[in-house]
Amino acid sequence: MTTPMDPAALRAMLERVTSGSDYLRGKLDRAGVGPKDIAEPGDLARLPFTTKEEIRETPVLEYSAVPAERIVRVHASSGTTGRRTICAYTAQDVEDWTEMVTRCLRYAGVSTEDRVQIAVGYGMWAAGAGFQTGVERLGAMAVPTGPGNTEMQVEMLRELGSTVLWATSSFTVLLAELVAARDLRSELALRIAITGSERWGEATRARIESLLGVRTFDLYGLTELWGGGVGVECDRHDGIHLWTDHFHLEVIDPDTLEPVPAGTPGELVVTTLHKEATPLIRYRTRDLSYVYADPCPCGSPYPRIGRIQGRSDDQIKVRGVIFLPMQVDTVLGEMTGVGPEFQAHVDRDADGRDSLTIRVEADDRGAVGELERRLRERIGLRITVQSVDPGTLPRSERKTQRVFDHRIL
Repeated sequence: MTTPMDPAALRAMLERVTSGSDYLRGKLDRAGVGPKDIAEPGDLARLPFTTKEEIRETPVLEYSAVPAERIVRVHASSGTTGRRTICAYTAQDVEDWTEMVTRCLRYAGVSTEDRVQIAVGYGMWAAGAGFQTGVERLGAMAVPTGPGNTEMQVEMLRELGSTVLWATSSFTVLLAELVAARDLRSELALRIAITGSERWGEATRARIESLLGVRTFDLYGLTELWGGGVGVECDRHDGIHLWTDHFHLEVIDPDTLEPVPAGTPGELVVTTLHKEATPLIRYRTRDLSYVYADPCPCGSPYPRIGRIQGRSDDQIKVRGVIFLPMQVDTVLGEMTGVGPEFQAHVDRDADGRDSLTIRVEADDRGAVGELERRLRERIGLRITVQSVDPGTLPRSERKTQRVFDHRIL
């Protein structure tokens, strides 16, 4: 599945890339393809894929398609899956990102009357700075609290009357539970929570909304593709709209690398159309999702993807069966008596047999057996569920680790 593509825009991007980046010019030369070879949408498949490893291992100024004098900012990935990936931005890149973040805010119902508490990382992490420029461009009040320091977060929520919270889902849950424990909800003005930077599902949405009395919006983004804010849910909460006027989207089978039909899950692949400093050519995001075949009833011209189901490089095989954390979150969202937080532990015994244990927080111990049954039906594995007291599993101000593979592979 690919979204509609303008060959002229793609050809113009390749011309900029080949004239500005020795690394990317060499990559295209080795693939035997250049700007002149792009004449119709089907020619996109002639271009080589780009991987995170390539960008990570190539010095940022060597990869960049503009001179260092034009670079006004750099950001880096969180390093969750390995060495940090550094990406550069020109003034136009920052402008485009600001416009996309502002669009996300409008889709989430944020207006100039709102006060947006930005509880995500600043500095090298491509989140806080990008979000703040979007909030300021919209004309809302930016409250740049950054991550962590829950006492200060609650103080600002109360004193400034913040109406929008922008944080990772893990940190939003942590704050929501703190507000509930102190019975502070009536003192807050919050009405919207925008979350992203990690995969989260309906169980987490339900907990946040019930504890804070807000509407939640799932945000999409990755450092290599500007950062958070390249897509967001609309008010229908049925898929994430992507700003494909700035980049082209494909969905491929991560094993065969062939496109899959609309509605079929696969790996998202993006090609930037205007990005100057760190352009992407068929970049394998490793994010697993699907494209909706039909336009959204909200009237948006932008296509939708399903909420991120996991990553193709995070899939774990247990006894020959592929396991994804989203499978657990989906089942938790269908049940009562268990919280949204969980950990998955994969072990191997002395005889070489693998086992999968899911730890959950349970108010109702009787729900454990039902959860085991539903997980076995959904995943196709015999799974052991261990219940712990509510609030026992760790919360994080950034991204929460949920899968622990203890096998020696």
